[in-house]
Amino acid sequence: MAHIELGNDAPGIVGLMLYRPDTAKVLNELAEILLRGENTLTRGERELIASYVSDLNRCRFCHGSHAAFAAAQLPGGAETVAQACADLDTADISAKMKALLRVAGAVQRIGTDVTPALVEAARENGATDLEIHDTVLIAAAFCMYNRYVDGLGTYAPEDPKAYEEMAGLIVERGYGASVAAIQEASAG
Repeated sequence: MAHIELGNDAPGIVGLMLYRPDTAKVLNELAEILLRGENTLTRGERELIASYVSDLNRCRFCHGSHAAFAAAQLPGGAETVAQACADLDTADISAKMKALLRVAGAVQRIGTDVTPALVEAARENGATDLEIHDTVLIAAAFCMYNRYVDGLGTYAPEDPKAYEEMAGLIVERGYGASVAAIQEASAG
């Protein structure tokens, strides 16, 4: 049960967004731009960054949901996501993604841990300045989202199928439309 009365029983950030639709609007717009907007990183790769940071932050809801969103959009699916979160060195992902996830991990600890050597390693493995920028911003945003979800003690489903169902909505409709669909379903 959440630390405050949300007036709904939706899990994680979805319950918080239903509670405060005004803040949900801007948070969803940010997620939509970062994770689904035009970019040279695929949607799956950007979701992997979100999942990776959420795993480092031990945010069960955000890790579970974004792992499912990444898995639905990456070759290798859930196994690829699990490998990346467990051990970057042996994960079956590109050297560029490994380097970008190392940058994201540094952001998760503290922004000043992003060193010139980490940035150079990302560049040497093919990352563009925009990809480095967006990796840092996704990592920073997910630290905020994770703390929002866990700071208010929201519910995180145990069953991975719950996250897979959400993944279908996100992949098909995007962030704002998916929350609206959940809200409609809970009202009806």
